[in-house]
Amino acid sequence: MAGTFETRLSEMGVTLPDAPAPAANYVPFVVTGNTVYVSGQISMDAGGMITGKLGDDMDVDAGAAAARVCAINLLAQVKAACGGDLDRLVRVVKLVGFVNSTADFGDQPKVINGASDFMVEALGEAGRHARSAVSAASLPFGVAVEIEGIFEIL
Repeated sequence: MAGTFETRLSEMGVTLPDAPAPAANYVPFVVTGNTVYVSGQISMDAGGMITGKLGDDMDVDAGAAAARVCAINLLAQVKAACGGDLDRLVRVVKLVGFVNSTADFGDQPKVINGASDFMVEALGEAGRHARSAVSAASLPFGVAVEIEGIFEIL
């Protein structure tokens, strides 16, 4: 039976994918005490990688949509870290978002809002978090966005 957070996600039309496997020699998350550190999740959904460079061939709205996908992948990793029980999540502590963007692009915060807004919509107060939004000259596989996160769990 789905818990409170997954019920809310379902109401939003969101089904968490299986937690993506790491692409290299690292683990997707580390649990220490009541904290889960989730490795950077790229903008990749069932349709494949969402690629592009903000300020060149991608606009802010498309970038925010890519950031939302990263947030969904982050929650999939948290669910895996919690043994399949997303309701063990207490809160999102911090997100660090990297935006594949041109040197003159300055709307990284608007792009990462796609993830932040999603977390609050899906998790309510538990989704409110500290955050960084920074530019990157390039990201793995040419993806538009990569986001890592820190989460508190029970």
